[in-house]
Amino acid sequence: MVRIRSKGYVVLLLLAVFFFLSGLFFNPISEIVQGSTIILTSPANLLTDYFYIANIGAAFWNAGFMVLKSIVILWLLKVPVNGGHLAAVFTIAGFSLFGKNLYNSVPIILGVYLFTLLMKVEFTKYVLPAMFGTALGPVVSEISFNLGLVPWLGHSLGLLAGVFIGLILPPLAEHVKSFHKGLSLYNIGFAAGLIGMFMIAILRGFGIYIAPVSLVSSGNNAPLTFVLALLFVAFFLLGWGWNGFRFSGFLELLRDRNLENRDYVFSYGLPMTLMNMAIMGVTGLAYVRLVQGELNGPVLGGIFTMTGFGAYGKHVRNVLPVMLGVFLAGMFSLHEVSSVGIVLAALFGTTLAPIAQVYGPIAGVVAGMIHVFLVVNIGVLHAGMNLYNNGFSGGFVAALLVPLLDTLLQYKKGLEAKGYLYRRIR
Repeated sequence: MVRIRSKGYVVLLLLAVFFFLSGLFFNPISEIVQGSTIILTSPANLLTDYFYIANIGAAFWNAGFMVLKSIVILWLLKVPVNGGHLAAVFTIAGFSLFGKNLYNSVPIILGVYLFTLLMKVEFTKYVLPAMFGTALGPVVSEISFNLGLVPWLGHSLGLLAGVFIGLILPPLAEHVKSFHKGLSLYNIGFAAGLIGMFMIAILRGFGIYIAPVSLVSSGNNAPLTFVLALLFVAFFLLGWGWNGFRFSGFLELLRDRNLENRDYVFSYGLPMTLMNMAIMGVTGLAYVRLVQGELNGPVLGGIFTMTGFGAYGKHVRNVLPVMLGVFLAGMFSLHEVSSVGIVLAALFGTTLAPIAQVYGPIAGVVAGMIHVFLVVNIGVLHAGMNLYNNGFSGGFVAALLVPLLDTLLQYKKGLEAKGYLYRRIR
């Protein structure tokens, strides 16, 4: 039996405590309770910043409760916390600041659980699709609260839509992996984008149009920088201490090219993984401040997602080329590098880190540049119903680039075989 005292659960509990205490740092309990009601009963499509429609404290408490819910699920399943679980919970925490909440996430998880019952398989096999699949939470909220239906009907249809999404998500997510060959880390984001696209098409067929929104807050950079830096430093020191105050294993992690097993907890242990996660968080935070972007709910969501995937496929060597590509595309196009959309593209666009990892930094830069131009246009297909818009875009970018990059590699190998190029000595 998995004990709650195991170190992976300690990390997740510390994350929940961070959100609850930080929420009190920003707002008193009375404002948090009032803001929480707004969060639970509001449409949640992109971009709905819970800092903006409620307050920072309520958003942080929403994230804290979402983390606790995830911990309970994992604990009931009696599973040790691995890299995939850390990535999922940190991603859920980040998106709980601008789109996910207990109301719109639970039906999707129940739908995935129902799928496992029908297929007679263990829920542990699909717990990650269930957790990541809450990307489509806005569908539940939109139908429940924003279509003008009488409350009982809106709630019923919204909850049923969530269960239906959970039912169809696992087989679809498994199938679409072949589309991008695993070169986009946010596979559920791509699958969720397809589901959101079809659901929006159906709603539009009945004359129901979902208006795009962009509700984002500003002016909180100083206090948010402080609390985030405090969290990442604490996580780094915790991992470093658990690792015997040594950095052994970090260079091996940076050289890791294994696409079959991205779980750093399995390969390098939790202490080194936690240190890498902290470095990912600092990298995301530093990028936002360097380009003079605003720290708000969606941007913090990007930073926490980067942090989580520091346990499952991301490190500075493979994310920096992609982020550089996004920055360059912003510099030499009509997009402002400090705008929310481009900052989010830089943070979430690191879903394409495997391209830099496999094909090299130049390929990563190119992937980041292409990603910018696609991601700012692709949201119209799902009308913000898929919170993982960058994951949707990243799947298409990977599908475009991978066959071309493979062809270039084959051509290069052909030249090397004929003696036109020197082989690299490894």
